[in-house]
Amino acid sequence: MAPTAHDRLDLPVVGGRQSLREQVADALRAALITGEMRPGVVYSAPALAAQFGVSATPVREAMLDLTKEGLVEAVRNKGFRVTELSGRDLDELTEIRRLVEVPTVARLADASRAEGFEELRPLARRIVEAAEQGDLLGYVDADLRFHLALLSLAGNAHLVEVVRDLRTRARLYGLGALRERGVLSDSAREHLDLLDLLAAGDTGGCERLMREHIRHVRGIWADGPQEV
Repeated sequence: MAPTAHDRLDLPVVGGRQSLREQVADALRAALITGEMRPGVVYSAPALAAQFGVSATPVREAMLDLTKEGLVEAVRNKGFRVTELSGRDLDELTEIRRLVEVPTVARLADASRAEGFEELRPLARRIVEAAEQGDLLGYVDADLRFHLALLSLAGNAHLVEVVRDLRTRARLYGLGALRERGVLSDSAREHLDLLDLLAAGDTGGCERLMREHIRHVRGIWADGPQEV
């Protein structure tokens, strides 16, 4: 199934410090996570390049990177198809995130770390702003950066990469529905609440909020609330 004019993606024009390959890959990951790039649709590098305003080479290279990550698969002489995730896949991703992120974040709760947590507050506010503006790609980007920066405070780079991989494999199909219902901001504000609990040294509160936050995300992945 090839994309139509209706399938044109809301992609940014890239350029700046990162290599074009890296910028394109980041933008495509965000489009994949939000579900803007849909499973079953074949996307060609030249067509995507035209939307980015770059040549096809960095787009093709970025798509090959996403292929290695299991996010897309190459379709000979056509382009790249987004891989599909089943409900079981999402359940398993959720379980791993819960096992890894909940105890790691809870252990960070310490009033002596308050200054470090405060440095993350502008990013948490950016998540809320993106939610209020209905900027889904901005929301996903800020959300990912927030969680990875928070986890990095634990000092385990391998753990951060594991969580990055888990999150980029997900599909937040329900984000648009939450935006339409006007409740995306509620989920966004959980990031600010989490910083308050961390700075207060409230280990139990952090653990409960992280469990609830990940449960909410599982519902977003499924385009509706779902217990796991």
